[in-house]
Formats: sequence, C-alpha cells, structure tokens
Amino acid sequence: MKTTYKVAAMLLVGVAIGAAAVEALHAQAKPPVYMVYENELTNRDGYLKEYIPTAIATIKAHGGRILAAGKPTTYSGEPPKEPASFGILVFDSTEQLEGWLHSDEYKKIRAVGEQYAKYRNIAVPGFPQ
Repeated sequence: MKTTYKVAAMLLVGVAIGAAAVEALHAQAKPPVYMVYENELTNRDGYLKEYIPTAIATIKAHGGRILAAGKPTTYSGEPPKEPASFGILVFDSTEQLEGWLHSDEYKKIRAVGEQYAKYRNIAVPGFPQ
C-alpha cells in the first residue's frame, strides 16, 4: 500500500511540474508590444536635461527597454519637423506598457516633458518569435 501512495504522490508532483512548465512556455510565447514615439521638440535642452533621464528611469522601472532612439532617416513621405526625438520602446505586454503610461511617476515626468515637446506615441503589437 505504501508503494502505491508513493507512486501516486510522485505522479501528482510530475503533473504539477509539467503544468507549471507549460504555463511558463505559454507566457514566453506572448508577443511583445512596441511603442514608437515621435516627439516634436519645442525646447531641446529642457527636453534632454529635465525629461529624458527621469523618463528613461521610469521605462526601465516598469520593465520596458529602449530598442532604438536618435535621428531617423526618411525614405518616403514628408520628413519630420526638426528638432524631434524618435525612438522605439518594447514592453512584454500591453498591460505592462499601460502600467508605465498610467503610473504616477511617468505622469509626473510627462507633465514636465510636455513643456518641451509635442508628443505622438503609437503602440504596435509584435509577432511571436
């Protein structure tokens, strides 16, 4: 009888581990979300000194990463107004991105940034890799 209980217990533990592994793999399969930003700067120095350092810290604190930033090259269409700030951020999910956008710390620094720039931010879902 004791052997039967041991086998049953081991079987249940194996099923639990397997279920946890499947859930972890499912979580990894969710595609990321990208935020593309194009900010028309009205005061470049203020934007770079008072907004950018704190904004970057809030992005990282909410699990976001900066994939690209800098001066873009226009291949078609109208070139952007200068000066401007461009970049691509990535978050693991839309919920994570929205958590950052609606966080108190980002709202506070965004109000500072709006003194120096006009914002255009676009979220784009990624594809599973």
